Amino acid sequence: MAENDIQITAYLKTFCGWSEGVRSVFRKYGLDWEEKDIIKNPALRWEMEQKSGQPLSPCVEVNGTMLADVSGEEVEAWMIENKVITPNEAQPDAPIDSACTDEQHAAMEAAARANVQGTPNVRIVE
Repeated sequence: MAENDIQITAYLKTFCGWSEGVRSVFRKYGLDWEEKDIIKNPALRWEMEQKSGQPLSPCVEVNGTMLADVSGEEVEAWMIENKVITPNEAQPDAPIDSACTDEQHAAMEAAARANVQGTPNVRIVE
């Protein structure tokens, strides 16, 4: 499967280390994704819970398969194992297997507010 044929919908929190880890994996592979912010829009949280059958995030739907309550590390491993992507040696630009510190939260919020309109690979649905 060509990596540009991948359909990804990610149910993420605005400022969350786990969610940023998922985003980092997508950036590492140059993937496009639709991001649904479950903090800014409670209806999207409800949608995530209905589709995943549980309330924890992040949840990522890849080509119709829901990966519930996953880390970026788990998303990457699943996509490689299922031959959705080809592994590469690039390093992710954020931790893909942990929550973030208060300082990281503040930095992500500042970056998101400054760059959300200029980010080419993501469409944020609020």
